[in-house]
Amino acid sequence: MELRAIGLGLAFALMWSSAFTSARIIVADASPLFALSLRYLVSGIIGIALARALGQSWHLTRAQWRATIIFGILQNTVYLGLFFIAMQTIEASFAAIIASTMPLMVALAAWLFMGERLGPLGIAGLVAGLAGVALIMGTRITQGADLTSVAICIIGVLALTIATLTVRGASSGGNLLMVVGLQMLVGCVTLSIATLLFETPQVNPSWTLALAFIYTCLVPGLMATWVWFNLVGRIGATRAATFHFLNPFFGVAIAAVLLGESLGSRDIVGVGIIAAGILAVQISRQTKA
Repeated sequence: MELRAIGLGLAFALMWSSAFTSARIIVADASPLFALSLRYLVSGIIGIALARALGQSWHLTRAQWRATIIFGILQNTVYLGLFFIAMQTIEASFAAIIASTMPLMVALAAWLFMGERLGPLGIAGLVAGLAGVALIMGTRITQGADLTSVAICIIGVLALTIATLTVRGASSGGNLLMVVGLQMLVGCVTLSIATLLFETPQVNPSWTLALAFIYTCLVPGLMATWVWFNLVGRIGATRAATFHFLNPFFGVAIAAVLLGESLGSRDIVGVGIIAAGILAVQISRQTKA
């Protein structure tokens, strides 16, 4: 794998993992759906403006439009909307661990429903990864983690899994930054509707909220998505997904450093098992591809 692809993969994993900590800060001072819809409005406008400045067109292919809309709804509205709601009551590190199971879910769905072959290493990785998740969940639940929020996160991961299976259609055909901006606006529209239906917007202004919001708009929101599409376009979705094995490590480390969230020995062991499982699954899928 070329050095540029490795750099893109590391950058994506770090930015993606940091989103849980910044989201946790945001939902402490703002209603989640309103804050997220505003984030997508800002990110989408910036993304489209930059894309136009670079000469990109919003005249996408039919496949790109379809994938952009599906990706915008499933990832931006369902997955992140549910996670923002859940992170009002669960820690950022726990949310990051649950979200990091997405590559395992993708591999499982591709194996069961799409006819993708998964060798012994991949099957062992699935079993190990899910065992690591069960270990951490069991510990957190016995410590009083909110079961409703955990269930909400699991539903969100399922939505992200479906979104990930559509990313190839969005990343082919060029205009990557325009695709990123447009799928942000899709999320903005659908989340605005959800806000009107289910939420009374509330904001407690603070510098911490402002910095977290700006960071979330520009880095996990805009840059990470653009980097992911570039990475997929450069090395393919299967090989790009290998970098997800870093997400559990980065997610819990950033939350521990910035939010002071504590980690027990079972958490550390579980994170290691999940990461090893994700890596084994992706190596197996890459070998079979």
